[in-house]
Amino acid sequence: MSDLLLQTDRLRKEFGGLVAVDDVDFTVPTNAIVSLIGPNGAGKTTFFNMLTGVYKPTEGRVIFAGEDMTSKPPHAFTQRGIGRTFQNIRLFQNMTALENVLVGMHVRLKGNLFEALLRTPRVKREEAEARERARELLEFSGLRRRDDVIGRNLSYGDQRRLEVARALATQPKLLLLDEPTAGMNPQETGDFTKFVGRLREEQQLSVLLIEHDMRVVMEISDRVTVLDYGEKIAEGTPQEIQKNERVIEAYLGAAAVSS
Repeated sequence: MSDLLLQTDRLRKEFGGLVAVDDVDFTVPTNAIVSLIGPNGAGKTTFFNMLTGVYKPTEGRVIFAGEDMTSKPPHAFTQRGIGRTFQNIRLFQNMTALENVLVGMHVRLKGNLFEALLRTPRVKREEAEARERARELLEFSGLRRRDDVIGRNLSYGDQRRLEVARALATQPKLLLLDEPTAGMNPQETGDFTKFVGRLREEQQLSVLLIEHDMRVVMEISDRVTVLDYGEKIAEGTPQEIQKNERVIEAYLGAAAVSS
């Protein structure tokens, strides 16, 4: 149990009479890369939203780093160490790359409103340190010399990287990536796949991602979990998932067996 960073216990979400997530048991080990796959409408993003406090489960529990987070609000998940990106990019489009990352750091800053208004030495020092750290995160994320570029002017791939840099600014232990390579060309996808590996190796993060590109999933995942109509239908290594008949029927297609 001490090796598990995240755990869900019979997690369920209903919207009216519709069951979007159906009693899912799930774990993410410390320092692991886990992928969540399944057809459109399988409940993957709903599941993510329960792991970040956006949705309250109808039933079940979310345990993170040994703490029951089930009834806590989204900011509590961020404070405990869960960061995320979104299926549809949600940057502050009219702010610079540096400013976007600084927004992510807000949850970790210690200065209060009174000190900020007075511009105390502690606040000035903290702001300078935050800017330096933000530049380091931009460089780590492949956005060197993009500090002053307005978010909307970045390429699609760079906007995805900026979302990750902003999430890293919250100092997460677990990073949730919702379809991070969607819309990327093959070169951008390959670069981003390597980048996810660096997140674990250099930032000591656990990573949970929703991903439709099976080349990405099979290349970087330690374990793959498959949802279909909100139900967990399979779980295992990438190689095991490729050979699972139920997964092939529901999602991958016969081509996966011969690939």
